[in-house]
Amino acid sequence: MATQTTASCTGSTLLKPISDIINLPVDQVNFVACQLFALLMAVWFRIYLHPSKTSPFVRHVVATLLGLYLALFCFGWYSLHFLVQSGLSYGVMIFAGLEHMHKYCFIVTLGYLILCQITRVYVFDYGMYSADFTGPMMVITQKITSMAFEIHDGLTKQEAQLTPSQKYLAISRMPSLLEYLSYNCNFMGILAGPTCSYNDYIGFIEGTCYQPRHHENANGKENGKFKQSEPSPKSDVISKLSTCAICLAIYLSLYRLLPVEHSIKEDFVKSTPVYLQIIYLYLAMLALRPKYYFVWTLADAINNAAGFGFNGYNKDGSPRWDLISNLRILDIEFATSFKLFLDNWNIQTALWLKRVCYERCPINPTAATFLLSAMWHGVYPGYYLTFVTGIGMTMAARAVRHNIRPYFLVSDSHKYVYDIITWACTQVAISYTVVPFVLLAVGPSLKFYSSWYFCLHLLCLLVVLALPVKSKRRQAKERQDGVAGDKHMHLNSTDNNCNQKDKAT
Repeated sequence: MATQTTASCTGSTLLKPISDIINLPVDQVNFVACQLFALLMAVWFRIYLHPSKTSPFVRHVVATLLGLYLALFCFGWYSLHFLVQSGLSYGVMIFAGLEHMHKYCFIVTLGYLILCQITRVYVFDYGMYSADFTGPMMVITQKITSMAFEIHDGLTKQEAQLTPSQKYLAISRMPSLLEYLSYNCNFMGILAGPTCSYNDYIGFIEGTCYQPRHHENANGKENGKFKQSEPSPKSDVISKLSTCAICLAIYLSLYRLLPVEHSIKEDFVKSTPVYLQIIYLYLAMLALRPKYYFVWTLADAINNAAGFGFNGYNKDGSPRWDLISNLRILDIEFATSFKLFLDNWNIQTALWLKRVCYERCPINPTAATFLLSAMWHGVYPGYYLTFVTGIGMTMAARAVRHNIRPYFLVSDSHKYVYDIITWACTQVAISYTVVPFVLLAVGPSLKFYSSWYFCLHLLCLLVVLALPVKSKRRQAKERQDGVAGDKHMHLNSTDNNCNQKDKAT
């Protein structure tokens, strides 16, 4: 396996002997080795380049140079795409007018990413599962577009026009080129992210990240003794590294035993009862998830080891290091709705989609958000099949929750039964939805769905038609209209009373 993918590796082949020994592609070995090196550098960065010992300029320079070195080791000259994408977008920010800068930047950045994805998939190596240079570009795309919208909010809008979250994220000055490159290409997040806000990153570099955060994360303890000393991430880093080790062991043990491709083989479909097909599909998808758990948890641990990710204190006074965490494993595995699963999976990407698309799109934000997610992920047809299916699943799950869930809230026992049923349904729905995401091509994906007779697609359509639910925006508008109507009735009542008093007088 390693020998077959060595030709497609664009980075260093220094670790190829290790790749041959453990039978993994050399680019994946490079990725893990670079992340472990980044972990060591993060500890060194926090201790020896602490904000109290050195200037933000030095911290920016070192973080950027280390990040570019890791990119060069993993991806070779393809890492130049990171600088080209960042440079083009920075030029748009500088030379375009503030009024439309965020739109132009969004188009240029996402367009460059899609162009690179098309080239990689259809010119170089279609179907390559191993690490590739467009992965980091996806994270950089999130950072650049988020920054563009935050600059637009900070320099062109009044505070009254912004939501509380947008006020906190708004950038009040144009970043320098060094700050911009450090934010996009620092060694802590260049290979696997996660995305973070520019203000949070600058607070980390300048050493102000331990000050009380915005009110949604505040608690009474932060005004007391816990605020005075800088918290240590040691216990959280050790805990996350232990989680990484467990996830990696599970993935390496199971992913070859339960391939998703087996679920579309004719003999399996014909000879296996339906309930066993469902169980196999769930287990096959369960075996794939630890790979993502490993990558994202390790990335989170690296940032924490550098001192980045502090998010206030718990009620017992213990520090929280989940500011840029990308997943909550238990909440994913025990999710009782499609939305809960998505809310806890790839959290920073979900926040990015919410901030740049869902909150700003005037027409059908749910469909627009899923479409943007598909475009951002890549150009494989399976991605689009997954996200189009996801739209129907989300709408159906919302309708069920809105119309049926209230009947099960009458007692704890009823709610417990409801949670068990919805957990099982959620796991099956998620597994069914993401099969094309794994199979990538149209043929195998449609073969899978046809073997299931498109049953969940039809069920979602039936649920949406039978159980309509108003959108959140429409509900909010109706509430506002109701409040306005109440005020109008109150004013009319007051006017009538005054008229009656005048007549009596």
